[in-house]
Amino acid sequence: MITIKTKDDIRILREGGRRHAAVMRKLAEHVRPGLQTRELDELAVRLIKEFDTDNSGDQSSLLGFKPKGARRPYPASICVSVNEEVVHGIPTENNRVLQEGDIVSIDFGLKHKNLFTDMAVTVQVGQIEAKLAILIETTKKALMAGIKAAKGGKKILDIATAVELVGRGAGVGIVEDLVGHGVGYGVHEEPNVPNYTSGIRDERVVLQPGMTIAIEPMFDLGGKEVFQSDDDYTIITADGLPSAHFEHTVLITKGSAEILTS
Repeated sequence: MITIKTKDDIRILREGGRRHAAVMRKLAEHVRPGLQTRELDELAVRLIKEFDTDNSGDQSSLLGFKPKGARRPYPASICVSVNEEVVHGIPTENNRVLQEGDIVSIDFGLKHKNLFTDMAVTVQVGQIEAKLAILIETTKKALMAGIKAAKGGKKILDIATAVELVGRGAGVGIVEDLVGHGVGYGVHEEPNVPNYTSGIRDERVVLQPGMTIAIEPMFDLGGKEVFQSDDDYTIITADGLPSAHFEHTVLITKGSAEILTS
C-alpha cells in the first residue's frame, strides 16, 4: 500500500534525514586506503549515537532487518560494497581492506522516532581510473535527474525514464534486478521505483504530495546481470566489473521534490 505522510511525519522525517546525511558525510570523509570495511560499520554506530542529540533512540534500520525471502536478518548496521559488489555488502562478516583505486558504496537506513530514511553514496579510495570517476559522476547525475522528475502529478515512469536516459547516454550498464522504493513508515514500502522503463510494474503510479520515496540508481561498467553471493545479501556484478550506487529519500510535493537526506 502506498502511504501519504502527515505534517508531523514529515517534520520527523526531515530531522531524521538531516541526521542521516550528517552521518553519511562523516563516513564518506573517513574512506581511505588501508581502511577495513568493518571499521566503517563501527564508526556508523558511533556517529548515529553522536548525532542523536536529543536521545531519540536513533538507530540503523538495517541491523536485524529481515527482507522478504531472506534466510536470516541482516547482520550489520550499514552496507559497504566494494568495486564489483553492487549493494548489500556485509562489512562485519566480509571484511575487506580498501585499496588505492577502489570505489566503495556506503548504504544504510536510519530509524528516527519510528520513521525511516534511506541513503547511499559511492566514494573513491585515493586516486581512481578516469572510467571509474565517470561511472560515479554518471550515477550521481542520474539520481539528480530522477529527483528532478519526481514532481507531484507525474508518474513513476517519469523517474525511471529520467534515470535511464542518463545511464544509456553514458553507455553504462543499468542494474535491473534492484530498484528504489517507498520509505517512511517502513524500511521498504510500495511503490517500486526502478531505474529503467522496460516492463516495470508500477509505471502508472501517480506521484502524490506526501509520498516519500527512495530513488537509487545502480550503474556499472558492464552488463545488467548480477548474482547474490553465498552470504545471502551481497549482490555482485556477473561480469565482475565495478558498480556505483547513489540514493536519496525524497518528499513528493506539488512542485519539485524535497530531498530529505540532503
